[in-house]
Amino acid sequence: MLFKEFGFDNRILTSIGHLGFDVATEIQARAIPEAMAGRDLLASSKTGSGKTLAYLLPALHRVYKKKALSKRDPRVVILVPTRELAKQVYGQLRLLLASSRFTSILIQGGENFNDQHKSLQKDPHFIVATPGRLVDHLKQRHVFLEGLELLILDEADRMLDLGFADAMRAINDAANHRQRQTLFFSATLDNTDVSAIANELLREPSRVAVGQGFDEHTDISQHVFLCDHLDHKEALLKHLLVGQTIKQAIVFTATKSDTVRLSEIIASWGLSTQALNGNLSQSARNKTMESFAKGQFDVLVSTDVASRGLDIASVSHVFNFDLPKQAEEFVHRTGRTGRAGFKGDAYSLVGPKDWVNFKAIEAYLQKTFSIEVIDGFEAKFKGLVPPKPARAINNKPKAKTAPKSQKKSPKKSAAKARFHDNQQDGFDAFKLPAKRNTSAVDLGDEDE
Repeated sequence: MLFKEFGFDNRILTSIGHLGFDVATEIQARAIPEAMAGRDLLASSKTGSGKTLAYLLPALHRVYKKKALSKRDPRVVILVPTRELAKQVYGQLRLLLASSRFTSILIQGGENFNDQHKSLQKDPHFIVATPGRLVDHLKQRHVFLEGLELLILDEADRMLDLGFADAMRAINDAANHRQRQTLFFSATLDNTDVSAIANELLREPSRVAVGQGFDEHTDISQHVFLCDHLDHKEALLKHLLVGQTIKQAIVFTATKSDTVRLSEIIASWGLSTQALNGNLSQSARNKTMESFAKGQFDVLVSTDVASRGLDIASVSHVFNFDLPKQAEEFVHRTGRTGRAGFKGDAYSLVGPKDWVNFKAIEAYLQKTFSIEVIDGFEAKFKGLVPPKPARAINNKPKAKTAPKSQKKSPKKSAAKARFHDNQQDGFDAFKLPAKRNTSAVDLGDEDE
């Protein structure tokens, strides 16, 4: 379906034309009409499917075509789970708004709180935010959402994973009026927590599910190698990085310290590289991501901080030096390649410590990976065999042998016991302060 067939305002068509977009993806073709009709939307699609435009374009159309409910309150709020994704969405939004009179700001942890307060005082039309920091401003009465027209939640499942459920509810309560529309995007809808919060935030939503969050990406070739130990992994990684044509690559590790250590090792192989992890300041992380996006170095070594929100078409290879503990992260990691219609390759190095996570990934994806072998890098490790169920041990004391003179033996008896384990779950309700506090607090590099 062509974008011009949606009935967008001509200014939107001009903007997306400048960006080179003509044909809508499946999630865009199915979600945009529902959103433009003013209905709440519950949508899921795999990573790299184009969902950002699926909610940005209807949001722009609404702002262009409808009168604002409030002169001061933001018209659209977009919530995302991480700073990196927030920056990515904000960059896309600014391009689309470049020739319009509408303004937007980015609100995220790790940035100066007072500067954000000053930006909010300019009454922006669009806010892209991480939930925790936006709630901080709500608590300080720096922003009001009574006139909010459109609330968009991107990667809502990830926000729940990061513990933002109470923040999401607080933002919903601050903008809880009948004229508000809500667009809810999640990698999967088949999750109890996702379904529960969607029921709280949405009113009779239309449902759009394009495949499943774990569907295999047809533009990504998956390669799995077994490794015996750390030295074996490093030797195999060197062979794969140096021995083939790579535009740019991301190497994912399990720990922050490993990003630095492995980055130094890769640099000794003659490749330009930088490390990215949560220990860096937000400005340093932004600088590293921008340099990588501009192609200023070859290999980014990162924790899962780069598994979402990084959309760079030149990333031709992804390497899982360590497998993620959460199976869903595997999809997001490998989804950093094979974007924008390009082909990509994802390599996973599986050692004894990765085996349990590897089998969990196979179960999540509902597929069995083929194990590949390279001459000279064969592994003795062939996988772990699950332990056999322990045999029941009969600890019942043996009956005493009756004396020969006794003709009758006593009858045997058995006792049965049942055990019940009761658990209770509780939670504390999140509430915003009733009184206004006009003082601004500098939270420095506080996280979301």
